[in-house]
Amino acid sequence: MSTAQPLKKLVSGVVLDLDGTLLNTDGIVKEVLKVFLVKYGKQWDGREAHKTAGKTPFESAAVIVEDYGLPCAAEEFLSEITPMFSNQWCKIKALPGANRLIKHLRHHEVPVALASNSPKANIETKISYHQGWKESFSVIIGGDEVRIGKPSPEIFLEAANRLKIEPSNLLVIEDSVPGVAAGKAAGMEVVAVPSLPKQNHLYTSADEVINSLLDLRPESWGLPPFQDWIEGTLPIEPWHIGGPVIKGFGRGSKVLGIPTANLSTEGYSDLLSEHPSGVYFGWAGLSTRGIYKMAMSIGWNPYFDNKEKTIVSEPNRWCNLQALSPSATLLMVIFPCRSPGCCTSSMRISMERNCVLSLLAIYDQRRISHHLRA
Repeated sequence: MSTAQPLKKLVSGVVLDLDGTLLNTDGIVKEVLKVFLVKYGKQWDGREAHKTAGKTPFESAAVIVEDYGLPCAAEEFLSEITPMFSNQWCKIKALPGANRLIKHLRHHEVPVALASNSPKANIETKISYHQGWKESFSVIIGGDEVRIGKPSPEIFLEAANRLKIEPSNLLVIEDSVPGVAAGKAAGMEVVAVPSLPKQNHLYTSADEVINSLLDLRPESWGLPPFQDWIEGTLPIEPWHIGGPVIKGFGRGSKVLGIPTANLSTEGYSDLLSEHPSGVYFGWAGLSTRGIYKMAMSIGWNPYFDNKEKTIVSEPNRWCNLQALSPSATLLMVIFPCRSPGCCTSSMRISMERNCVLSLLAIYDQRRISHHLRA
């Protein structure tokens, strides 16, 4: 059941970006550039990520060549690195909610265009590794099919033309600032899903900013709603995480008045990249102290310039406080709900928590124990 959402505007179709919106290309880009720059005695540190997001391949190449002082032209850089990227497209994973959204729109026969600054051949290669994607798009447009890429509105206007839908009746979903600017310049409604952490202030021109595609509510735009929400919470496939408590009873504990514990992210970076920031509900096992209902937040700590997501867990308040002292080992199964919205390590627990935790209690305790031992 989906909670009713206020209607923002009626739209007739959707235009989706690809890289950073549907596909998690950041990790592949990082790994390829790390290897490539060694050739020039340079080390990739990711400082250009915000400069290249949403740009055409040539524009991104020009930024990297200039910022790293590489002894080659942007054209040469691009010709050398493109084959390296092409060999990695098969490894790119869909971002959280991408498959769910594409299947939903296709099931309800909503016209959908895919419009990316990448060359069309690259687009088709990337989506070929994701079952059912290509046939879900009524229109696919690459940056090499228009004169000027985003932030020019040309690619989105071309998408509207091919869909035969007025631009004002289309919803654009984008992760980058240039993409958002292009959508607004085309006269379309725009939902931003920022791919850069802690940069929401750059997306003020968007009509809505959401944390991930899982948080999109199509009914707000006059489209059919998802039917998988339960009391404002989204069930997810169970996943496991655990490790030593590296901090406890910190700022979050003082603000909330309940015990919290920061878990080490060592060995879990890839796993965390697959899950958006937010509040998750599940179960925590504390060595010999038993199993407890648990709420956990994943996000970027607003008080520190951390480069990776942090994990904060709040086992049920009846848990023995000493169990959360540093060096304790916390094993958790995130099973099976997530509450929408970006959450930081101060853990802004949603108002639905008590209701959702009650829902979790219906799961067989033996089943939970099995997951924690796995």
